[in-house]
Amino acid sequence: MCQKRKIGHELRTLDNMMSRNLMAIARERGVDELTAMHGWILGYLCRNEGKDIFQKDIEAEFKIGRSTVTNILKLMEKKGYIKRESVPYDARLKKLVLTDTGRKLHAKTRSMIDDLEDRTVAGIPEDELETFYRVIDQIKSNIKIMIGETSC
Repeated sequence: MCQKRKIGHELRTLDNMMSRNLMAIARERGVDELTAMHGWILGYLCRNEGKDIFQKDIEAEFKIGRSTVTNILKLMEKKGYIKRESVPYDARLKKLVLTDTGRKLHAKTRSMIDDLEDRTVAGIPEDELETFYRVIDQIKSNIKIMIGETSC
């Protein structure tokens, strides 16, 4: 008898497929030096320009640990995508700021990501996509409860 499909396996497989597809398209368009996570972080920083964004915000947004984010941000800073700047109200904090290089790279990848998104959901009716997103939100909520996380 075949085993029942498992959410974790399906999500991991889908994530791997989407990441490989994104990286292949990035190579075709000459932006293969950018990792998927760098791209997501650049997008987040771009959407939140004008706000003070710190490492802890990246950790919370992408649900990844501090040491992982530290390494990612160090590499992004080394590549010239971001810089860290002091804030006047707390000398211990350094906000993350996009550089011109980071902005240009984000602009280059934005259309690529939008195109990939459009092709990924092609043929799926809007009501089914809404159902998919509701289910994903419920899975996230269930996992937050399991790990004792009560905030958004």
